[in-house]
Amino acid sequence: MPSFDIRVPAVLLRIDRNPFHHGTLGAVRSLGRAGIDVHLVADSTGSPVRHSRFVCRTHPPPAPGAPPADIALALRRVAAQLARPAVLIPMDDASAVAVDRIRGELAPLFLLPLAPTGLAERVADKAELAAVCESAGIPHPVTLVADSPAQAAAAAWRLGLPVVAKWSRPWLLPAGSGLRSTMVLDSALEARTLCRRAEEAGSRLLLQAFLPPGRDRDWFFHGYVDGSGAVCGGGPGRKQRAWPRGAGLTAVGRWTPNPAVQAAAERLVAALGYRGILDLDFRRDGSTGAYHLLDFNPRPGAQFRLFADGAGLDVVRAQHLDLTHRPLPPPDPRPGRTFVVENYAPLTAALRGGTERAWHARDDLAPGIALWVLWSRHLGRRMGRRMGRPLLDRVRRAASVPTADARLVEPATPPDVHPLSDDEKASSH
Repeated sequence: MPSFDIRVPAVLLRIDRNPFHHGTLGAVRSLGRAGIDVHLVADSTGSPVRHSRFVCRTHPPPAPGAPPADIALALRRVAAQLARPAVLIPMDDASAVAVDRIRGELAPLFLLPLAPTGLAERVADKAELAAVCESAGIPHPVTLVADSPAQAAAAAWRLGLPVVAKWSRPWLLPAGSGLRSTMVLDSALEARTLCRRAEEAGSRLLLQAFLPPGRDRDWFFHGYVDGSGAVCGGGPGRKQRAWPRGAGLTAVGRWTPNPAVQAAAERLVAALGYRGILDLDFRRDGSTGAYHLLDFNPRPGAQFRLFADGAGLDVVRAQHLDLTHRPLPPPDPRPGRTFVVENYAPLTAALRGGTERAWHARDDLAPGIALWVLWSRHLGRRMGRRMGRPLLDRVRRAASVPTADARLVEPATPPDVHPLSDDEKASSH
């Protein structure tokens, strides 16, 4: 294992309220096993992560949608309780964008990569990403911005159906709205209806050409870019199974060498002058063979522990070593290594040996046990809501029957869309 400066704590920040974010647990364990004190600034209520023995202390997070001033205040409170500056690692896009905006306020208190100001928001914004790819010569699906329902419908027809719909700044989506960052739409009417919710979503609606999924088409790349611009601590991986199937977050991933993906990632990093942790999603076009960049996440991907190499190096450890001026060990890649998320691929997790599991670990049993208790409750609530919908629909239909006194009109509901999972690095489509 590399020589860490364990006098320097690590602070993990996550504004998103997802209790089943396994990437956060991966970061807690990776740094904690290295002897580093890990402080978690996240809503850990109802999350298996809070049970990890590697969490030194939890701190109240800023509220979702909090302004930068509130986020800075929450982090200053954490810093006041630490003996010295800490390595700060955002774990979701909202955190990464916020930290980039308040970098000047945080610099004396936290250790951060020296990335160009505003770059995190630029690459995380789905509308900006198309221009970023064009300037760097990276393939990207044709993307159109819809500023009105009529434009959304026209864009859907122009691109061809089905079409991918994305909100340009998904970290702004309000909780409980039912809006998803990425959807596959089957009609222009769906695009028109969805665009009417742009004000509620807080950002513009994008329509993007759909690249069909298929065998060996979904890839990702994780890495840490150090102060010199070298990419380390990660590599290319292939998504073997997704949740939901065919699109969504990585349920089973495999470390698989891919020179084309590696070269595209390194070319993009060099063109942008990016520094820090990144998680890229690619999809191979079945007709041309080109690897299209779908997402650029300026933070660790949920499956980053797939790329723990023979020296024990991964992206969060690489950042801690680099920012504390400790040497990074020579790369010792482990192609063929597999990562499984048990609650999304339980059969694979049970049958396949020699893999790293997202939740279960022999030296940290409590989170894995807590997962199944909490996950069972989560599924029970979802099933209850689904079973209750037919009854609710019958009640509404009965209430809408005209009477002598009044006619109750049931409002038109938007057409069904096919939601994709949001992952700390869900895939785009």
